Amino acid sequence: MIVKGFCSFIFLMITMALCDASSSRFGILDQNLSVKKDSRLLNRTPVKSIQSKDGDIIDCVRISHQPAFDHPLLKDHKIQTRPSFHPEGLFSESKSSNNKDIKNSIPQLWHLNGRCPDKTIPIKRTKQEDILRASSIQSFGKKESITNPSSIHTELTTTATEDHQESAAAFVRGDEYYGAKAIINVWEPQVQVPGEFSSSEIWIAAGSFDSNLNSILAGWHVLPRLYGDNNTRLFIYWTRDNFQSTGCYNLLCSGFVQTSNEVALGATISPLSTFFGTQFVITILIWKDQKQDVWWLQYGNDTLVGYWPASLFTHLATNASLIEWGGQVFNLESENGLHTTTQMGSGHFPEEGFGGASFLRNLQVVDDSLKLRAPKNIDAFATKPNCYNITLGKSDNWGDFVFYGGPGRNPNCV
Repeated sequence: MIVKGFCSFIFLMITMALCDASSSRFGILDQNLSVKKDSRLLNRTPVKSIQSKDGDIIDCVRISHQPAFDHPLLKDHKIQTRPSFHPEGLFSESKSSNNKDIKNSIPQLWHLNGRCPDKTIPIKRTKQEDILRASSIQSFGKKESITNPSSIHTELTTTATEDHQESAAAFVRGDEYYGAKAIINVWEPQVQVPGEFSSSEIWIAAGSFDSNLNSILAGWHVLPRLYGDNNTRLFIYWTRDNFQSTGCYNLLCSGFVQTSNEVALGATISPLSTFFGTQFVITILIWKDQKQDVWWLQYGNDTLVGYWPASLFTHLATNASLIEWGGQVFNLESENGLHTTTQMGSGHFPEEGFGGASFLRNLQVVDDSLKLRAPKNIDAFATKPNCYNITLGKSDNWGDFVFYGGPGRNPNCV
């Protein structure tokens, strides 16, 4: 009886193990089928495809077939090809980049192997492995929700945020803003683990710092979990509910309407700045076209990338109440509880100055007269200044500017 019982037990365990293995295989199969389906939905049939030397594939998709028009609010949307006006200001790249060590860095790496034809837009192809790197299929292309508003200065603190997002930025708030502009030098900060990121950006926001927060972001970042590498890439983001369910990076969901056949969102920027060497810069301008009821994005002095229809938003449907310029890092910390070594900007503190530290300069806002002007009552904050810090400055050529960044973990930041 003992032998018979023992044999029955062994048979039961083997059966359970086989069932578990079978369930696991079916689970993996279901996931793979789902990923294949999602990648097919995300990618559009191209007119032409361009292989970039960094491994990206850029698909040239007919402008009328882009993801934007999957959004229910944009089913009958008429594409705007040009803005009704262009905000003018004090500075431009040509006027303010008179330093011989500063170069404009509009080209993207894929440009070396081709360009997209007229009436198409370049879209970075999403691969199955890109989706599999996400924590879930639902979170692919999404930014983490901000659970602690101190990370974006409603309550300026010098403590690390609960959601591990750390910032060093200049800001203005409390007025009606219709856009913002900055010239940003471009680096390749080191990111410790794939789940972390480092970015330099303009952030336009409105609404309360809870589920009602509306945001538009644009700049450059390093985000291994999304792209599978440590390349510096141009990015945009939008949300109307504090990064919870709406919006995404680049064109990974419907909403942003791209008009340019020259700029691929999410593509690698090249060349990059070097430590006390040549500084390469990009210019970002975002402004509200009230006649068209859209927020335009310009890259460089004259490249119109596209726009966010104001109907995507609630509070940003009219204007912004907050503008921010600076850097962000997502700190997951190490297994020993030490601060991340992920760098912000160049990885050097602001005290290094030109050539050593990252900068955003010629900071401007679009006011209610729809003109670019210097920001009033500009201030700055750093959530953890021993890890990443920021300094404000002002000059004739650079207008309002900041040096910012840091190495993360160091003897004063553990």
